[in-house]
Amino acid sequence: MSASVAVYRNIYTEDRFRQSYGTEDKPRGGGQRFREKIAERCRCSREACLHLLRERVPIFNWLPKYRLKKWILGDTIAGLTVGILHIPQGMAFALLTSVAPIYGLYTSFFPVVLYMLFGTGRHVSTGTFAVVSLMTGSVVEQLVPTPLQLNSSSPEAADFEAQRIGVASAVALLSGIMMLCMFGLQLGFLSTYLSEPIVKAFTSAAAFHVTISQLQSMLGLRLPRHTGPFSLFKTLASVIENLPHTNMAELLTSLVCLAILVPVKEVNMRFRQHLRTPIPVEILTVIIATGVAYASSLDSNYDVQIVGHIPAGFPSPRMPALHKLPEVAGDTVAITFVGYAVSVSLAMIYADKHGYSIQPNQELLAHGISNTVSSLFTCFPSSATLATTNILESSGGFTQLSGLFTSLVVLIVLLLIGPLFYFLPKAVLACINVTSLRQMFLQFQDLPDLWRVSKIDFVVWLVTWLSVVVLNVDMGLAIGVVFSMMTVICRTQRAGCSVLGRASNTEIYRPLENHNKCYEVPGVKILTYNGPIYYGNRSFFREDMSRLLGLTPERIRSREKARKALEKREREAVNTVERGVANTSFSSENEFFKSETAESEVQAVLIDCSSVIFVDVAGARLFIQICIECQKVGVCIYLANCNESVLKILTSSGLMNYMNPQHIFVTVHDAVMYIQQQKEQTPENTTTVWV
Repeated sequence: MSASVAVYRNIYTEDRFRQSYGTEDKPRGGGQRFREKIAERCRCSREACLHLLRERVPIFNWLPKYRLKKWILGDTIAGLTVGILHIPQGMAFALLTSVAPIYGLYTSFFPVVLYMLFGTGRHVSTGTFAVVSLMTGSVVEQLVPTPLQLNSSSPEAADFEAQRIGVASAVALLSGIMMLCMFGLQLGFLSTYLSEPIVKAFTSAAAFHVTISQLQSMLGLRLPRHTGPFSLFKTLASVIENLPHTNMAELLTSLVCLAILVPVKEVNMRFRQHLRTPIPVEILTVIIATGVAYASSLDSNYDVQIVGHIPAGFPSPRMPALHKLPEVAGDTVAITFVGYAVSVSLAMIYADKHGYSIQPNQELLAHGISNTVSSLFTCFPSSATLATTNILESSGGFTQLSGLFTSLVVLIVLLLIGPLFYFLPKAVLACINVTSLRQMFLQFQDLPDLWRVSKIDFVVWLVTWLSVVVLNVDMGLAIGVVFSMMTVICRTQRAGCSVLGRASNTEIYRPLENHNKCYEVPGVKILTYNGPIYYGNRSFFREDMSRLLGLTPERIRSREKARKALEKREREAVNTVERGVANTSFSSENEFFKSETAESEVQAVLIDCSSVIFVDVAGARLFIQICIECQKVGVCIYLANCNESVLKILTSSGLMNYMNPQHIFVTVHDAVMYIQQQKEQTPENTTTVWV
């Protein structure tokens, strides 16, 4: 089907369009408006209090709307399934954090309850997360290193564990306080600086750190944990060096567990559409391994490391190691950003999938409260987790109420079942840690598509991954973020300037290098710049403009010299006429100047500012400089498609002192029609556009 468009209207400059269609400027009483806003914010009423309560404690918003018959079964099954997974995963990730397994169970309980009250993600499962646990464990190992000779039943061991959980809880407390401060400042947008390639590369590289750190537990080696740059290679070298000391019983236990966990997890993944709930292979492995270890006395007969005493009951409140806060502050910043970025990313993915929205700033409040309150009950930092969130959604969860059933499962284990895991081998937990990273390792599959879509994002992924693997988790993340920001800056610096041509019999203008059937308007050079113009790229913009317009210093000097000669001839001609003598050389000089102008062909430069999103002071001064240089060579400057902020800055910087305000147009076609009609000098069509 063919269609056509015919337009007949006036030519609009920005001033004329604003007069015809703009909003009238209203008098601004800045102080009065500010006082009115403050008064409105501080006004207290029953409706305002209820609105604030529903906004800040979302459970009061979604719980009254809960569809009991439709959602309760799905939330119950999903919550119980995730709760069963939390038990082995919480104990396993506690080993990554270098604390006793019981603290992993505490961290699998309190954050789940608190997020149910304050979170906005309906399909988000919070608790222990491998990457956050690994980063926290590095801090714990730095401040409370493991002594090589330590009797697990001695009083020194209990004091050692108290010191370690004190440091981990201090990290959780400071992380929660940071998130609450970010919520107060409405800084939820900061998570956007951790782009998708950065997050995926970071978590994938961190999975290698987790795997290498668990090798010593899987092989039964008692080795100190390495931290800092090149820690992965130091740990790997230490493991290889001590391979002759491998405990064969623990190696056999690890191999059997991997032989069970890997295939069953693969079945869960491949047949998740046909399974109502995933096979709880982790908890089954834990139960069977505990029974076998108890029946065979693996700890005494074969020197297998076991979990040991797990106290039953609810933890009593305890203050974290507050004196360690200054020492953990730097690492906590990275832990906070990683935890929040992963949590918000997961929440947004499932919110988009199921057609609802989340509030990033409210997520800051939810995770901030979760970490702050949990730290008082000997918990380490928590966040949303990849594996349990995926299982929660695939098991049919609908709302945050599934967290209630998850926490009930963990609570029963804490109160009643916990001590039964006394004989659980630590090698089993290490295997659970490694197999839980399957999704992170599979992110390598995204690389071919990433290379096809954006090679710059591919390089960002590669640099982040290599930095995390080679250096360390926190340092590699910082390098990835800085490198990603540098690519953005470089792209704005090298945005590129193009010459536009017109498609025949249309008002459409496109770059000539990509559209060879478009043609340049005679006498008019139409340029567009595809980025902001600011101090960082002003020299590149100037270079492109000079190249395309031929504004070389030699040409500017020669044209200015010719113009001054012409002005001198004009003055002499006036004096000669006054004396009654004709100057025969004036007309020839005038013709010479005109012929030089015609020879260069360009009498007008039109800059399309549609892609210029902002201009700073340096960019505005560059516009003035270009305007002056164009005037020296007898070329007029025109602007089109300027947004309000760009136009305001250009006007405030004094550009209108160097160019005609009536040379700023609403569209490129308006400007071209005006220039052509000015050259033709036909009064009857000087203000109309016909396409």
